[in-house]
Amino acid sequence: MYKDMNGSAHRLAPREIAVTAEPEDERVWVPQADKVWFRPLMLNTLQGQWCNLLRVRRSGILSRHLHPNPVHGYVIKGKWHYLEHDWVADTGSYVFEPPGEIHTLTVPDDCSEMITFFNITGSMFYLDENNKHVGYEDVFTKIDMCRAHYEKVGLGSDYVDQFIR
Repeated sequence: MYKDMNGSAHRLAPREIAVTAEPEDERVWVPQADKVWFRPLMLNTLQGQWCNLLRVRRSGILSRHLHPNPVHGYVIKGKWHYLEHDWVADTGSYVFEPPGEIHTLTVPDDCSEMITFFNITGSMFYLDENNKHVGYEDVFTKIDMCRAHYEKVGLGSDYVDQFIR
């Protein structure tokens, strides 16, 4: 069982997950910011891990953040980079982010859509330009975002349960 922020208990789905990564139903994509969505694939409450697709349909800076644990990414479509590095992750690129590194995720002007698979454990801390903590995400905030969105769009708040482990 999983309990959300309100203390409501929810049944966990079976252990295996097999889902279409890019669903036909747009409602599965959870809004995260203006023209930025994520599609949950697995939300592991026991290890604090989540795997999702990040879809961006705008250029510019998305966030300045750090992770206390390693992050793995694979670019499915488009491209992006960190302002702090000289590389660009484009379609087919694998990215490893070491723990503790501060980076500013940016989508270039010539990219109309970016989709990247991310495997994240722990949390993600959002920072301002002075490295002051301004927010965070973890598997539980992701679940709460999904639950609220799926309820709002008519899929039902328990739609997210299929991704929770």
